[in-house]
Amino acid sequence: MDATVFHRQLDLVTPDALRVPVTVIGVGGIGSFAVLALAKMGCSDITVYDDDSVEIRNLPNQYYKVADVGRPKVAALRNIVRDFTDTEITAINNKFAEQPLSGIVISAVDSMDVRKAIWQRVRYNPKVRLYLDGRFGAEVLRLYSVNPLDPDDIRLYEDSLYPSSEALPVRCTAKSIMYTVLAVSSLISGQVKKHCMGEKYVREITFDLKLTHLMVA
Repeated sequence: MDATVFHRQLDLVTPDALRVPVTVIGVGGIGSFAVLALAKMGCSDITVYDDDSVEIRNLPNQYYKVADVGRPKVAALRNIVRDFTDTEITAINNKFAEQPLSGIVISAVDSMDVRKAIWQRVRYNPKVRLYLDGRFGAEVLRLYSVNPLDPDDIRLYEDSLYPSSEALPVRCTAKSIMYTVLAVSSLISGQVKKHCMGEKYVREITFDLKLTHLMVA
């Protein structure tokens, strides 16, 4: 988008500051909204990974249209972002495996085992400036913001990892709702802005939207 489009936010963040590669792994509830939010904010170098297709059950809490049902999520999201922002994202219709990473990496997956695999590609990677991991269940969200070269950040984040087999089971009808994924994507955008502008950001945010209880660390 033309720089004049961002006039109302220039005292908050500039397009030049956001010229950093951003990789989003998983474009479901968190990822689909986060990608559009980042593109609207001014991020122009965005790559997304996902091998899923849009299903009817995705429509209430993911940024897809009824007409997108049956299409690959990354292809549908590429069109949505182009229509809303004129930004061309790089859409990769595959699972993330061992592709090289750099800049800002955002994990928006729903499996702890996949998170651990992504983390192995990020940990101590000098090309990755910031790693964000968004998680949610029903009306509770958590966001980790990690400098992958900082030992304290690494210890805090690795303490949060566990095998998928140990995850608490949640009823299918109580897994996700629109305002929770919107809140996570908003916080992700805010952390990206703070990082790019050299501002201090918190390592861990937990927000219980039902109780309106916010905790930071």
